[in-house]
Amino acid sequence: MNVKEAFISRRSVRRFLPDLVSKDKIKNVLECAAFAPSGHNIQPWHVYVVQGKKKEEITNSILASIKDGTAKNFKQEFDYYPTEWFEPFISRRRAVGFELYKLLNISRDDYEARDKQMQENFHFFGAPIGMFVTMDRRLATGTFMDVGMFIQSILVGARGEGLHSCGQVAFTKFHTLIADHLGFKENEMLVCGISIGYEDTKAPENDLRVEKLKCEDFTTFLS
Repeated sequence: MNVKEAFISRRSVRRFLPDLVSKDKIKNVLECAAFAPSGHNIQPWHVYVVQGKKKEEITNSILASIKDGTAKNFKQEFDYYPTEWFEPFISRRRAVGFELYKLLNISRDDYEARDKQMQENFHFFGAPIGMFVTMDRRLATGTFMDVGMFIQSILVGARGEGLHSCGQVAFTKFHTLIADHLGFKENEMLVCGISIGYEDTKAPENDLRVEKLKCEDFTTFLS
């Protein structure tokens, strides 16, 4: 697979096969991602790779907090989405949600089914491998750009290994709970969760194809 194929075939997969992924493949992805750029080469990221029992413990803890209501007390450490949506961003966001629920045959007012689908995030969508990417919260806002480039390198690198992935900000709400399981250092902040594995090509949710802007739509060429 060449670089262009890896980029354009990368997408958020929301149902994985239980097939095991070799440690060598994960190491290859991370060794390549290590070359992501960062300001002054500070390399501000840390990655926790979870599978098996440890992954299951995190899933069970999050679902238990949702069931007993304590999840309402958890908050993200940073704003990922705006407090008020506006065009053209709200239309793009809605288009993804509408199409996903349509594929899953979930009606707009079926809140129970929607909540259940949302909770699939915390099952890692069935993926055998989960990752948590952290940074030091004492660093500046620009560090998010560095970590973002690092995460993209993981997602594209996974394609090079024949794997698929899904970046999941949903985990960040539960950063204190996850920190207890993984033993974060005092100033470590959870930035993103990632599910990695082999795509379940028979799952209807994986038929989702989102519309991407063309180069001319977001680029100004000057001479």
